[in-house]
Amino acid sequence: MLISSHLPRWLQVLLTEKFFNACVIHEEAKKNEKNVYCLDCCISICPHCLSPHSSHRLLQIRRYVYHDVIRLDDATKLMDCACVQSYIINSAKVIFINQRPQTRQFRGSGNFCTTCDRCLQHPYLFCSLSCKIDNLLRTEYGLSKFLYDCNYLPLPDVGSDDGLVTPEWVLEPSGSTKTSSGSDGYGEEAWCRALSCTATTEIVRKKRSSLTCPSVSGSLMNRRKKPPHRAPLY
Repeated sequence: MLISSHLPRWLQVLLTEKFFNACVIHEEAKKNEKNVYCLDCCISICPHCLSPHSSHRLLQIRRYVYHDVIRLDDATKLMDCACVQSYIINSAKVIFINQRPQTRQFRGSGNFCTTCDRCLQHPYLFCSLSCKIDNLLRTEYGLSKFLYDCNYLPLPDVGSDDGLVTPEWVLEPSGSTKTSSGSDGYGEEAWCRALSCTATTEIVRKKRSSLTCPSVSGSLMNRRKKPPHRAPLY
């Protein structure tokens, strides 16, 4: 997790905050998950806490594939999001706030995140905001040209998206050529796994058929081969 004294306070808290925990002030209320981030107060709040923050800059946090994301339109008002891979979720482009853990790292041919080596689509260089920020902090330019001045950041219309957890299969890279029906819109990595499984199944079927055919053909040959007819001896 990225923590640096070079980051402004609102950005450091955004990268380290635990969202979607229940609000202790409204613990008895429904939909009390803290899925709104106040940039002016640097705290996460639930929808029932919005009234005192109505004039503040507010950022809607969403969670997809069990990780926090923000809309690309909102993020570009605060920072330069170039080269960060975006995904399409419910017809909206989003980007991940932090890098996601990987079960295993595979470094083959292709495009990868400069920071964490996650597989990416071309021409992206980062899988999340934190990966890009980590890379910028290592360069001589730093964050000087990365952050923008934003004095107004309202929440989207109520009811347009409550930011709740959405299954992984609606997540697909924004540059994907797959259909948008939702049945196969998982991301490139999951799609490759599914394709690999399909290929393996076909190979198994071919092996089984090759093992079965000789026995079947052999039984047919045995049926066709009959002993020659010999006249009885008297």
